Amino acid sequence: MELKTHGGGAVSVSDAVFGASYNEGLVHQIVTAYLAGARAGTVAQKTRSEVSGGGTKPWRQKGTGRARAGTIRSPLWTGGGVTFAAKPRDYSQKVNKKMYRGALRSILSHAAAEGSLVVVDDMIINEPKTRLMRDRLAELDAARCLVLLDEVTENIYLAARNLPNVQVLDVEGVDPVSLVRHPKIVATTAAIKKLEERLA
Repeated sequence: MELKTHGGGAVSVSDAVFGASYNEGLVHQIVTAYLAGARAGTVAQKTRSEVSGGGTKPWRQKGTGRARAGTIRSPLWTGGGVTFAAKPRDYSQKVNKKMYRGALRSILSHAAAEGSLVVVDDMIINEPKTRLMRDRLAELDAARCLVLLDEVTENIYLAARNLPNVQVLDVEGVDPVSLVRHPKIVATTAAIKKLEERLA
């Protein structure tokens, strides 16, 4: 199949990478797994056995008129332990390489079919100026987008850094969340070819 470039030309691409059917279940699973893997999982609370103090019964069992109590570290008390205390845990999920690549192919194919994949011959920014990047993306009608390059130059990185709805990645750093998060994907022909090699 062929993808039309913004300049009026066309780039020949693999049907397997850019013409695959959209597998929503697979994409959802991979995005969920990716986000889960990004979780720190460092929360730590103390149970009643871990809170310091509370070894002595605060008052005798009977005769005070107050509710019976055995420790000041009961979860019912201020300063007591947490009933079902959260502990550090690993949220990461196992994802097969084949499934991961399949999800990326599915997302890219869907973007190509929907017209949200914009292919350009190149992305040259001669100065690290935000205005230059904003104007270039405005030409492409892609104010909110992911810019995919075969190699991210310092000028492009600096020019895009201050644009809140623009993310710049090279092909090696592309991930499913970045692909689905942006309404448009702007990719150079070199990046498209590199993606093909990676996902074929």
